[in-house]
Amino acid sequence: MTLFLHLSTVLLIGASLGFFGGLFGIGGGIIAVPLFALGFGMDQALAQGTALVLMAPNLLLGWWRYHQRYPMPWQAICTIALSGTLTTWLIARVATQLDPQLLRWIFSGFLALLALRLLVSAKQQACQQERRLNLRVLPLVGLVGGSSMGLLGIGGGLLAGPLLSGWLGQRQTTAQGLSLALVAPSSVVALATYAQNQRVDWTLGLPMALGGLLTVSAGVTLAHRLPERPMRISFALLVLAAALWLIIGPQLMV
Repeated sequence: MTLFLHLSTVLLIGASLGFFGGLFGIGGGIIAVPLFALGFGMDQALAQGTALVLMAPNLLLGWWRYHQRYPMPWQAICTIALSGTLTTWLIARVATQLDPQLLRWIFSGFLALLALRLLVSAKQQACQQERRLNLRVLPLVGLVGGSSMGLLGIGGGLLAGPLLSGWLGQRQTTAQGLSLALVAPSSVVALATYAQNQRVDWTLGLPMALGGLLTVSAGVTLAHRLPERPMRISFALLVLAAALWLIIGPQLMV
């Protein structure tokens, strides 16, 4: 009975994370990592590695569905995926050896800065003509996104998207498609690297991943029916709350 209750709780949490991941267009790690770190008492690297179990299948599924609807040139996909994956592998090897407290502070600072940027961008109306994609600079985008995926287990798409749409002048569908092409394989490589260094709790991560796969589509469906600007602001506030929770939470639990 205790095992059944535990499994049901974990599946329910995974389903919730999958739903919100689909709703906000993320893999769920931004919510899952603070939950694992504070709610389950994991150190930061273990929390990030376990969150990748939830994120990897969601991101792979999301990329495949997105590619079916908005096909991307395979040369661009391979360029950004290979550069991002290689960077993820190199940085993840370093991240698994860092002091957990330092890694938590870096993670929290990243979330706080990301939330502020999202709040600012939500008030701006970006409207620009799409430019021809420059394949020579795509590896730089892969480097930025892969560094975030390797160090923090999250954020690759959130960093790559604005670079592709702003710096490289791509329309939003192209930016999102290439971002997913970066983070989907990068999440698998990051997961493998964290697992190799015993920084993954499979007994917790796998049931959550299953629960997330069952609800991510419902979150995506709801997202298409809601106004975009309030959604962006809500997501930014959620990210900011997660950052504050990581910073303040340990002090309150002492």
